[in-house]
Amino acid sequence: MTATNPLDFTTKPTILVVDDTPDNLTLMSALLKDTYKVKVANNGEKALKYVQGDSKPDLILLDIMMPGLSGYDVIKELKSNEDTKRIPVIFLTAMSSSDDEKIGLDMGAADYITKPISPPVVMSRVRTQLENKAAADFLRDQNTFLEQEVAKRTRELSAIQDVTILAMASLAETRDSDTGNHIRRTQFYVKLLAEKLRHHPRFSNYLTDYNIDMLFKSAPLHDIGKVGIADRILLKPGRFTDDEFAIMKTHAALGRDAIVSAERQLGMEVDFLRVAKEIAYCHHEKWDGTGYPEGTKGDAIPISARLMAVADVYDALISRRIYKEGMPQAKAMGIIKEGRGTHFDPDVVDAAELLLAEFADIATRFADSDADLIAKDKQLQLLKEQM
Repeated sequence: MTATNPLDFTTKPTILVVDDTPDNLTLMSALLKDTYKVKVANNGEKALKYVQGDSKPDLILLDIMMPGLSGYDVIKELKSNEDTKRIPVIFLTAMSSSDDEKIGLDMGAADYITKPISPPVVMSRVRTQLENKAAADFLRDQNTFLEQEVAKRTRELSAIQDVTILAMASLAETRDSDTGNHIRRTQFYVKLLAEKLRHHPRFSNYLTDYNIDMLFKSAPLHDIGKVGIADRILLKPGRFTDDEFAIMKTHAALGRDAIVSAERQLGMEVDFLRVAKEIAYCHHEKWDGTGYPEGTKGDAIPISARLMAVADVYDALISRRIYKEGMPQAKAMGIIKEGRGTHFDPDVVDAAELLLAEFADIATRFADSDADLIAKDKQLQLLKEQM
């Protein structure tokens, strides 16, 4: 195929000639056979049966006035079928009025030739339509290829985002070995809360499919700032002194600033890290304004951070640490409820309460150890019995 000859004649295009008159079929076969593969059908029913098979023609020459199915009936069927609607049809008919031609073209015919035919005209028109089809097929194949490439690159980009976030989060977790699968559990808690609240009037504008996906991706970075906290404080097996806690609280700003610094080096803000910055910086803010780092209050706290606040505290309560045992899930949810309207957004707490069984299931799936798995599974079974 070249720029001046878009047809690849190493493989002859196939022409289907449909006419109820044997002499016309003989004439058209003789005219076309040296250049094209020619198939014939002496009625509309046979024509449709042929095109419904595996070997479809590249073009159809179609008579209109035939017994049984007319050419109009045939083209209606062809154009209504996804597999055949792109096959060009040229009406080849004795119906020669301009009204007849308009009807044929309006029904989707690519061209309209009247009998008696002029062989050079037929050959020229057939060639033109086959070239048009070849060009259209080429463009469609190119578009399909490009769409597939875009989808592939999109999947690759999404995978890179996921790997980047999990790698950064895992780095923070290696500094704080007690937390185990905390990042995985909180990631799924946040997603559950978001899906539960997506139709709530206070949250519906924000909790779109895209933002919920971003929440799920970004949640593991909520404690990324811990990489900047000294081991003597981060790994201390007990409660912090006031001075130590003041240092520990800086991890919120450290996490946000680390992401901002990465964006500056890229020379641009990265959309999928927007939510990560919100969560890292604001998930310790409290609904009544007594949290940190800025004492932000109520709806001024980003929704992403409000969801993470509930998920983070709930998981901290149920998880075993060197200095404490994990709390039963029902008791942990009770403490979350006590913080409704003070520590936490009331509507987020209400959603979490309704999701207690699902939270317990996540805690079991991502347990930190076999012993923890057994304990969490017993709690899950007990919760299901109580519900």
